[in-house]
Amino acid sequence: METNGILLIKNATILDVEEKREVEADILVKDGKIAAIETTIDVPANKVIDAGKRYVTSGLVDCHTHLGLKGDSQGFEGIDHNEKNDPVTPQMRGLDGINPLDVTVNEALAHGVTTVGSGPGSTNVFGGTFACIKTYGECVDDMLLSESVAMKSAFGENVKRTYNDKKKTPMTRMGIAALFREYIFKAKEYLRDKESGKNPKFDMKLEALIPVIKKEIPVKAHVHRADDIMTAVRLAKELDLDMTLDHCTCAKDVFNSLMKVDYPMIMGPSLGHRGKIELQGKGFESVALFSNAGKKIAITTDAPVVPLQYLNVCAGLAVRAGMEKWEALRAISLYPASFMKQDHRVGSIKVGKDADIVVWSDYPLSNFALPTHVVVNGDVVEGTDK
Repeated sequence: METNGILLIKNATILDVEEKREVEADILVKDGKIAAIETTIDVPANKVIDAGKRYVTSGLVDCHTHLGLKGDSQGFEGIDHNEKNDPVTPQMRGLDGINPLDVTVNEALAHGVTTVGSGPGSTNVFGGTFACIKTYGECVDDMLLSESVAMKSAFGENVKRTYNDKKKTPMTRMGIAALFREYIFKAKEYLRDKESGKNPKFDMKLEALIPVIKKEIPVKAHVHRADDIMTAVRLAKELDLDMTLDHCTCAKDVFNSLMKVDYPMIMGPSLGHRGKIELQGKGFESVALFSNAGKKIAITTDAPVVPLQYLNVCAGLAVRAGMEKWEALRAISLYPASFMKQDHRVGSIKVGKDADIVVWSDYPLSNFALPTHVVVNGDVVEGTDK
């Protein structure tokens, strides 16, 4: 439902993740932005929602998904997240493969997930860029927050399996690291030649890596096993790159080493079967361990591995494993938004941010909680009571 500019949410119990406090207030939305948060607001509005003291959060955020790139119930026709014939494909863009009309996009929206990072899978050393999108819309160009928030890279089992089957490099962890280094070195040389006026022959792969070496976007490192995590850290240090460590399934095995570095950790999916050797350390206890030690953790579903409609449930399970509840809320809102450099727009309820707001039937980390109203860009677009 379009509100034509003005929406008023009355009697909200706002879960303020920035200040870690509950605030009873009204929220005024104008032109798609949060315009005011006050104890009482009485102004003419195109639509008024009485939250009835129910919990209200920003729209939830997951910064590591393949939403719209691996279609639901479609088989090969809907699988667009891995280009498997070349281990180095940084020129691929998740944006160009996202189908915003896949049923899983609306399922995410209906369960309060309003912003995601979506991009390539983990078969390649460099897989391509992740886009940051809202989950409401029919054309992905109109849903974009950023077309490029990270460069996907993968270490370990998935890359080895893919290219061992093809009998080509990289079939080992040594080969993965060597290719990673090679292409970063090539990209640095390519950029030096461009900047010095040598006009090197155009190379789309190396062009795609320029934002990485200039630290405009981080490497998004798919790492499960402990040694793969530390290989990624080693490469980031050696080559002077920004990086996020994604999955971190066996991170507790190198706890002391990881506590000495500042690379953001995106942990999960922690729900489900340990379907391969790398996942032996899977569990929410590791999420709680690092969070309680002071790390800023984003929780990921890795959708469709865990469907996005269970993002809040995953955060609730992390609390059950010992994670502090405010940090769990931040892990599915503010932190993933900040890891994508979009926290100036989404991830918390704050004046000036996008009006992506969820009214919940219960405490949002409860498995009983459902959104009664989902607001995106100031419009009420989903919810049991919309």
